[in-house]
Amino acid sequence: MPFVYLLRCGDGTLYTGITKDLERRLAQHRAGRASRYTRSRLPVALAWSREIGSWGDALREEVRIKALSRAQKEALAAGPAGT
Repeated sequence: MPFVYLLRCGDGTLYTGITKDLERRLAQHRAGRASRYTRSRLPVALAWSREIGSWGDALREEVRIKALSRAQKEALAAGPAGT
């Protein structure tokens, strides 16, 4: 099942992503091989993640989260993981 996740970057920004293998994707981000955005903002730490039922639903959730304000993303990250 796919995951939608938020990473907290070294400069304090938040990055939203989607993956089918969260641990592998986190390792790629930490190694600087996942995205240009996170590569230049290392280190990164997982702030929040949620498993989603289908890839299509996960894509829609990623788009929804990317449209949130910074304060809303911070509130999401501050809540319990997986909610």
